[in-house]
Amino acid sequence: MSDDDRDDSDDELRDMLRQFLSGNGASFDPSQLAGAAGLPGDAASIQALMGQLQSALHSPSDGINWDIALEQGTTLASKESVDTTPAERASLDQAFNVAALWLDEVTSISELTTTPVLLSRRQWVKDTMPVWTQLAEPVATSISDALTQVMQEQAPDEMRGMLQNAGHVVRAVGGTLFAIQLGQVVGQLSAEVVSGGDIGIPLLKDGTAALLPQNVAAFGEGLDIPTDQVAIYLAVRELAHARLSRHAKWLRLRLITAITEFARGVTIDTDRMQELAESFDPSNPEELREAMVSGALIPPKTEAQQAALSRLETLLALIEGWVDVVTAKATARLPKSDAVAETVRRRRAAGGPAESAFATLVGLELRPRRLREAAAMWSQVTDAVGDDERDRLWSHPDLLPTSEDVDDPSALVARLTASAAGQEPEFDELDEAIAAMLSGEDFGGTGESSGGDDGDDPDSGRDDEGPRPV
Repeated sequence: MSDDDRDDSDDELRDMLRQFLSGNGASFDPSQLAGAAGLPGDAASIQALMGQLQSALHSPSDGINWDIALEQGTTLASKESVDTTPAERASLDQAFNVAALWLDEVTSISELTTTPVLLSRRQWVKDTMPVWTQLAEPVATSISDALTQVMQEQAPDEMRGMLQNAGHVVRAVGGTLFAIQLGQVVGQLSAEVVSGGDIGIPLLKDGTAALLPQNVAAFGEGLDIPTDQVAIYLAVRELAHARLSRHAKWLRLRLITAITEFARGVTIDTDRMQELAESFDPSNPEELREAMVSGALIPPKTEAQQAALSRLETLLALIEGWVDVVTAKATARLPKSDAVAETVRRRRAAGGPAESAFATLVGLELRPRRLREAAAMWSQVTDAVGDDERDRLWSHPDLLPTSEDVDDPSALVARLTASAAGQEPEFDELDEAIAAMLSGEDFGGTGESSGGDDGDDPDSGRDDEGPRPV
């Protein structure tokens, strides 16, 4: 492509963006697009944005360049970062050592095989971005596809011919804007989270425990609680999260799969996007950004999504509830442990980092609606059968308490208590049917082989005096 042709292509791109952002023929201002992407309007930011858009336009792939999100996130995370002093690092390392010893006393889930780490905000962004992009990609694709559709439907007749083959261009623009916004969100989160498990989902590799020293210090400001007690409490919570993630190896996959499946079901409200295009005021680019990040373009959840959301919320509540109970028991000797725990609860109830991140990326708002109920259930289980039997429920997904158990733990506690006492469990009709099927009997108690004497039994010709293999 010659330079003249490339200039013509750039002019066409500006025309298309103008048609999308405004129907009144106003001239395109790159600073308005920067504002829509959540970026400052300074020359450096605008130049970087246009460079990213140009790179996306000339890419042969329709995929989203998530390196843009990483660049945005690390840049934002670096702005207010401060270096941790050797004394601060030594104090947090010691907090992890104490936390590990105290956790050993209250849980049978074994200690980690890797040393906990201390992360800067920038490093947290780098280490967690692969999971963020995995969660965000289905919605980003939906937005890009919807943007393509709206552009084609809104374009004047004289531009329709050009737009017939402009799908790649529009997807590149939409994907780039979404990647930039994702980087902004993750960069902002890097200033809020105090640990690897703070979001509630496993963002780091299994068995990795991490604290962010700068954010731990900010967490403790104004609490009138000794900094060493705050550090130990947060270290216990983080180790509990990391140990559970490493122990229940199926847990990470189940969580990530549930979230991505929910995200794949997200569609974009093209009517709302058309309304936004028709009424958009170029002098107020914040309107477009707000629509992209607030979930306004995502229609109400379907019944299937509501059911998936309920299952996901239950699983997250079980995780957080278990961490709360184990942490409370492990830190009982800390004079101010209740005060730190209350700060954690208030921070989480106010929304915290998880709610804004999920709502922004996949239209998924996660409030700790059932956290208290889940923690109460784990407390009852602990009181009834002890730490070991409580933790054994994490050994297989089929053993995990259900939503009904969270609502009313009495049946679960009774079942676990009977099992611990060596009593035979009470079988319901379904259990009896499964047991009969596995033993080769007809459900109904006849005691006869399900194969009967119909001649189809592959062993029908063998000597009946010997025992049949099961």
